[in-house]
Amino acid sequence: MLKSSFGVRKASALAAAFAMTVAGGAAHAQEAAQKELIWNLKEPVTEIARQIYDLHTLLLVICLVIFVAVFGVMFYSIFAHRKSKGHKPASFHESTTVEIVWTIVPFLIVIGMALPATKTVVAMKDTSNADVTIKATGYQWKWGYEYLDGEGEGINFLSTLVTPRNQIDKHKGEKGEAFGENYLVEVDNVVVVPVNKKVRVVTTANDVIHAWMVPEFGVKQDAIPGFVRDTWFKAEKVGTYRGQCAELCGKDHAFMPIVVEVKSEEDYSKWVQAKLEEMKAKQDDPTKEWTKEDLAARGEKVYNANCAACHQANGAGIAGAFPALAGSQMVLGPQAGQIDILLNGKGAGMPAWKQLSDVEIASVITYTRNAWANAGTGTDPVVQPKAVTAAR
Repeated sequence: MLKSSFGVRKASALAAAFAMTVAGGAAHAQEAAQKELIWNLKEPVTEIARQIYDLHTLLLVICLVIFVAVFGVMFYSIFAHRKSKGHKPASFHESTTVEIVWTIVPFLIVIGMALPATKTVVAMKDTSNADVTIKATGYQWKWGYEYLDGEGEGINFLSTLVTPRNQIDKHKGEKGEAFGENYLVEVDNVVVVPVNKKVRVVTTANDVIHAWMVPEFGVKQDAIPGFVRDTWFKAEKVGTYRGQCAELCGKDHAFMPIVVEVKSEEDYSKWVQAKLEEMKAKQDDPTKEWTKEDLAARGEKVYNANCAACHQANGAGIAGAFPALAGSQMVLGPQAGQIDILLNGKGAGMPAWKQLSDVEIASVITYTRNAWANAGTGTDPVVQPKAVTAAR
């Protein structure tokens, strides 16, 4: 494949920075692009990503050659055949030969670009014979993962941004912490996959359209509510690779990163066993009677991880967008209504949270009914997990 010149490499970086700005949202993605992309795209670690990179370079070179040739001829003609040198315009109006040439040449150029591109696109869509299948579900604003097939089947978790809010506030010009090394692209639970194994990623969404994108893998697949789509990758190098949601999915669009850790087969097997044991140890008994204090303490963690982005940490909500929970009649009224909203959602603004366990839903409801100024002012201050189990 053609080697990039300095000019082409610079154009690649500018194009990639622009694309990432659009995908990542506002100045956050632009800063990440400036930090990580110096003169070129990220180094590919899959065969598909390598083909995409080579196609990108090839098309840039073809466009550059066409640009130089067309404008070179045009400017030469203007300069060498100008009126001040005594030249007069030609009297003919059409030429069959010219018409044929400027029809055939672009056609051949397009075919020359389309053939390798089609081969790559077909390969991108071939998700058969996968070693591991992972379902990625987009939520506002986090990712949920379920290992559906292959080694690791049964593993599931949510992956949420862990960049401290103080760092984000500093980016906005407010007083806060200095930026971390992986600002806005660090999560609490990373996706782990084995090296040199075909990984199929099935995408969908719980609320609005999201997109699962990891540049080094050459993967960008929309996650659409009510639809199931898929893509795949086969990482050839052990390491940690980062991406972002690449669709404008709402207020915190720039805050739902993707982190994939590629491990050796041996290390991956160890991770699978450890993760399954961890999940088993954390399983809750939904029939257990919890105290209000234990539920509220558990619920505060669930609320901060899943609800605070919209309803704020103080329960005040965001005027015109997300309702306040402090003083809300829905929160202070009978428990059945609040359980129903959490399980089934309400319109476009409130998604369903069925992916949370019965204990987590019961605990977050109990927390909101006893937090802020809500304590002691409503009915059913304690909601037990069995009530959520019955409502399902």
